[in-house]
Amino acid sequence: MTEQNLLKINNLYVEYHSNKGILGGIVTIHAVNGVSLDIHKGEIIAIAGESGCGKSTLAKALIQLEPIKSGEIYFEGENILNFNKKQLKEFRKKCQMVFQNPYASLNPKMKIIDILKEPLEINTDFSAEKIYDIVKEKIKLVGLDENCLNLYPHEFSGGQRQRIAIARALVLEPEFILADEPVSALDVSIQAQVINLIKDLNKKLGLTFILITHDISVIKYLADRVAIMYLGEIVESGKTEDIFSTPLHPYTKALLNSAPQLNKTDKKILLNGDLPSPADLPKGCKFHTRCSYVMEKCKNCIPQERGASHKVKCFLYE
Repeated sequence: MTEQNLLKINNLYVEYHSNKGILGGIVTIHAVNGVSLDIHKGEIIAIAGESGCGKSTLAKALIQLEPIKSGEIYFEGENILNFNKKQLKEFRKKCQMVFQNPYASLNPKMKIIDILKEPLEINTDFSAEKIYDIVKEKIKLVGLDENCLNLYPHEFSGGQRQRIAIARALVLEPEFILADEPVSALDVSIQAQVINLIKDLNKKLGLTFILITHDISVIKYLADRVAIMYLGEIVESGKTEDIFSTPLHPYTKALLNSAPQLNKTDKKILLNGDLPSPADLPKGCKFHTRCSYVMEKCKNCIPQERGASHKVKCFLYE
C-alpha cells in the first residue's frame, strides 16, 4: 500500500545573515541545507539530531515561521511558498505547533478558557455556544476536566500545562502538529503521560505529528519513521525499527550509542570533536570532520542519497 503524502519537502534551504562577524562583516548561517523529505498522512515522524543541527529551524520553516531561501514545500499537492496571504492563513489553520516550554507558551494573564477560545474567535465565525462546546471537547480529549477552564496557567503543573497547549493546538482541527521537544522541559515522571497522549491522539484522530527531539527513547517508543539531521541535512531516514535495528550512517550509530541499552552493536561509534559552526560548513561530506570512517573523497565530494524506504547519505554504501 502506497503512503499518502501530507507534506513533501524538496531541496529546502534556510539561511540567516548576521553582522557579528570579524570586523563587523556579514556572516551567513546555513541552517537548513537542501533537505528533501516526505511526511506521510497520519504518521508520527521524528526529526532527530543534536542541538544546533537545524531540526527546529526546519520545523518552523514548514509553516513559514522562518525565512526560506529556496526550495519547495508541498501541502496536499500545493506549494505553500506560492501562497498569497489569504491562502497562507487558511494553511496555518491546518497546522499547529506545540512548543518545548509550557511555562512560556501560555499567556499567564489569560484564563484557560480564553486561551482555548482565542484561535476559534480569530479564525472562525462560530457562535459563542459552539466555541464553548469545542473548548470543552478538546480539554476533555487531553485528559483534563472542564472545571479547569476558569483557572490560570500558574495553577497547573508542567504536564497539565503541556496538555492545555496540546488542546489549544487541537481546537482548529489541524491536519498536522509540529511538536518541538514537547516533553524535554517536563519531569521524567510526567513525560510518559504526555508521550502516551500524543500516541493516543495520533490513533484516535489520525493526526499527523512531526516530532522534533534529541531523545532516543522517545523516538523509539513514539515514532513511525525517523529522519536523522546533521548540520542542516538529512543524512539517514527510514522506518523506526529499521533505523534502530540496522543504523547505516556513522552519525546515526553515534546517536544511538548515546542511549545505553538501545544500541546492541558491540563496537561503539563515537563522535570526534564538536559540531562545526553552521557559519563555516565543512567541504564534502559535512560529517567527515568527526567521522571514524573518513576517507579522502569524504573531504571533497558530497555523498548522494541512496536507498528506497531506508535512505542514507554516506560513501560507505556506494
